[in-house]
Amino acid sequence: MRWALVKVCLAVTTMVVVAFAVPLGLVIREMARDRAFSGAEREAAVVVPALSITTDRDQLERVVASAGAGGGMAVHIPAGDGRAAVDLGGGRASDADIAAVRKVGRASVAEVPGGSALLQPVALGLGTVVIEVFVPESEVTNGVGTAWAVLAAVGAALVVGSVAVADRLGVRMVRPARELVEGAHELGEGKLGSRVPEEGPKELRLAAVAFNSMADQVVQLLANERELAADLSHRLRTPLTVLRLNAASLGDSPAAEQTRTAVAQLEREVDTIIRTAREAKPQTTALGPGAGCDAAEVVRERMAFWSALAEDEGRKVRTAGVDRPVRIPVARADLAAALDALLGNVFRHTPEGTAFAVDVHNGEDAVIVLVSDAGPGIPDPEAAMARGRGSGSTGSTGLGLDIVRRLAESTGGDVRIGSSVLGGTEIRIWIQLDGRERAPLRRGHRGSVRRRRTGRPVLTFNRSRSLP
Repeated sequence: MRWALVKVCLAVTTMVVVAFAVPLGLVIREMARDRAFSGAEREAAVVVPALSITTDRDQLERVVASAGAGGGMAVHIPAGDGRAAVDLGGGRASDADIAAVRKVGRASVAEVPGGSALLQPVALGLGTVVIEVFVPESEVTNGVGTAWAVLAAVGAALVVGSVAVADRLGVRMVRPARELVEGAHELGEGKLGSRVPEEGPKELRLAAVAFNSMADQVVQLLANERELAADLSHRLRTPLTVLRLNAASLGDSPAAEQTRTAVAQLEREVDTIIRTAREAKPQTTALGPGAGCDAAEVVRERMAFWSALAEDEGRKVRTAGVDRPVRIPVARADLAAALDALLGNVFRHTPEGTAFAVDVHNGEDAVIVLVSDAGPGIPDPEAAMARGRGSGSTGSTGLGLDIVRRLAESTGGDVRIGSSVLGGTEIRIWIQLDGRERAPLRRGHRGSVRRRRTGRPVLTFNRSRSLP
């Protein structure tokens, strides 16, 4: 918008300057020409009285010499009464031009080398005398170049001034529009405190007022949603308390211990939901430098929790890459929730006895968590990633995979579903370590997971294969 306004102003000002400067320059040239020939006419008028008084050649030559000090005057006296024609001074006009002027009896201008000659006829007793005054080209164009240079400078100054004014006006219009666009982008990125100044032209001020009002409404709606989620979660405390008391009276059997552990975990999850709902920002977006968790420790903890149930159902469990710390920029509770969602799906959607594995691969700029199983697989991975649609099997809502996806995307990573070496589904969670959004990987430049003969996945980066 700004540069468009500058271009329009530049074009209009240039046309106006040209429309006025060109005719004015032509007028100045004509005025200089008229001034030069007016001076020549005055010089010719000085000789006329002398021609009326005397016909003596010597006296006339002295008059012509004094009137045309630069040798630019001549007097042409026609022949008559037995005398020959007389030419006084240095004439430059041709005989034909002189004869034509004497015939018509009007002043005329003849082009001669170096300039022009003014031929002024005067009717006397001797006949029609033609007075010739030479006008050099330099006198005709005297001051024209300077005047044109001044006009050009004034025109350029007008153009530059108009561009500067248009630029300031454009900035006054563009700055509020740019601030409105930036505010909309920030609000779309989740920066709910983004507001725009209510300044600029009337239309942009009204748009800024509407945007700020909309942002306030969004903040209020989100606050209401968080309060509602907290209230609904708080209602679960009473039945959880009863369930915990009942679990405490089940005795010391392994099943009773698993039930008490599950109830305690459920209470912690409800508390986390309540705290998160009342916070202004999600935990994954509130992490600062040095924050996050040890992915290997979280995987070991959650696998220890699910291993008891896996043992009851006869499932083989394997973990890899959790023997050393792996720091990631994700809150511990969020990673635990994502792992529980994926492992819960394994128990829920695969038959008893189906093996599963969790592998952690630590790269230079990313950490990959692979959750694979030997189940029947997911027939439509895209549908499984769509929130609320699920994999199509009974009891699947898709919310678990959505939790995992949001966890990965909060770091600039992503989630993909593929086939595992166990024969079932493999879900790859790519967690970016530097927090920047990762560009789409192209063929020949993305990482891959290759497996040795032992069947254990190893994170490598090559130019031949892409991640599943």
